[in-house]
Amino acid sequence: MKGVDQQSTIVVTGAAGFIGSCLVRFLNNQGYHNLILVDDFSRADKAANYQGKQFLEKVEREQFFEWLQARKPVIGFIFHIGARTDTTEFNYSVHQHLNVEYSKKVWHYCTVQHIPLIYASSAATYGNGSLGYLDNHTLPNLLQPLNPYGVSKNEFDKWVLHQEDHPEFWAGLKFFNVYGPNEYHKGRMASVIFHAFHQIQQHGFVKLFKSHRPDYADGQQLRDFIYVEDVLKVCYWLMQTQPASGIYNLGTGIARSFEDLVKATFAGLDRPPDIRYIDMPEDIRDTYQYYTQADMHKLRLAGYTEPFYSLEQGIEHYVREYLRPEKYY
Repeated sequence: MKGVDQQSTIVVTGAAGFIGSCLVRFLNNQGYHNLILVDDFSRADKAANYQGKQFLEKVEREQFFEWLQARKPVIGFIFHIGARTDTTEFNYSVHQHLNVEYSKKVWHYCTVQHIPLIYASSAATYGNGSLGYLDNHTLPNLLQPLNPYGVSKNEFDKWVLHQEDHPEFWAGLKFFNVYGPNEYHKGRMASVIFHAFHQIQQHGFVKLFKSHRPDYADGQQLRDFIYVEDVLKVCYWLMQTQPASGIYNLGTGIARSFEDLVKATFAGLDRPPDIRYIDMPEDIRDTYQYYTQADMHKLRLAGYTEPFYSLEQGIEHYVREYLRPEKYY
């Protein structure tokens, strides 16, 4: 194992966000405390995500590269998880700045300083899924994402794949539908589990979008939902083993329906399911994904053998351990 020892300094961008803050806790639990947290720390509603965690320093996102120049830290690994993830943000310049240009600067720094890098890509790059969900390196040039967020993530993937100079190890992770603790601040962009939980608490029932395609029954739209703990395990494994560099899918490889998801959320609350179907807003009907499923062969062939949480296992853990007691990871 190549590995990164516990004395190494590790940078986590997006450290105040959902996946980034969970990654900080996971690294703490593995004995890593020399962490540099990078994010926009101005939002009070994200402060609880990093409270009580152990780290060396917080660095404001827009001051990070100046900080690196001034401090010249010896860094053992960078997790670039930070991004603008709002799929309803249609001003592409916002995504261009944070998801493309900023990511290029991280890449260049890691290349010059010989720092291994993991960065967050997204299943949103796959668009309507008509070209499949294979994480090979020829597909990004053909993909047509459905929103500016997906476009920005795919543009960076394409740029990466054309670089002759690169970090000694790098992995771009195409996150599928990640859910779990520390997404309390995400509002409309929080997971369906999060919203279903609160609908049940408030109203006793959950509203789901009707299907507007004849080949899918209401509630049978399918997604590859992955529990954040599995994402953290894969990130840690990649850091420690550093297999072949490349773009990797990160889902479970099993698509499940929204109806299954909501039933599991009711089960976590020990209540019988009550699902009501409403029309899908017209502004998203044309770009709505009815099916996503990660092809996970590449990660498995690289040597990752851990099983993934089933949808029922993951939701039960999330609801009982975090949502019901209102706890953070």
